[in-house]
Amino acid sequence: MDNAVFYGLKLTVLEPKPVTAKIIAVLVATIVSYVLNREWSFRARGGRERRHEAALFFLVSGVGLVLSSAPLWISRYVFRLETPDVSPVTQEIADFMSAQIIGTLIAMVFRFRALRKWVFPEEKARSGGLRLAPTPDSTDEAA
Repeated sequence: MDNAVFYGLKLTVLEPKPVTAKIIAVLVATIVSYVLNREWSFRARGGRERRHEAALFFLVSGVGLVLSSAPLWISRYVFRLETPDVSPVTQEIADFMSAQIIGTLIAMVFRFRALRKWVFPEEKARSGGLRLAPTPDSTDEAA
């Protein structure tokens, strides 16, 4: 989702502002991500009131936003990998590598660890999570 929104904005209305396009893309992806993480990835974890959980999720995602946008900002404004200093092809490759590869990987690792540790800390805190049925070997019948 991040990629589609990023390139949709970057190649149209926000062509001269790629960092703004990246920030908006990450914000849209974050809102969708909260719902998907809460209901799918971490559905059996939790232990917090929903408002507290959501606030922590968006705080962690804010840090993730900075982490995912920083490589693109560095690429464009520190290394000056933008036209007319480089060719349009070089600019697009640099944007893709810095925003979509490096930035996304850094933010993804940070978010997963932070969500697991701070936002959804307790396993089996919610009902409805995936639970495996006990196997015959795992019962205490032998005792």
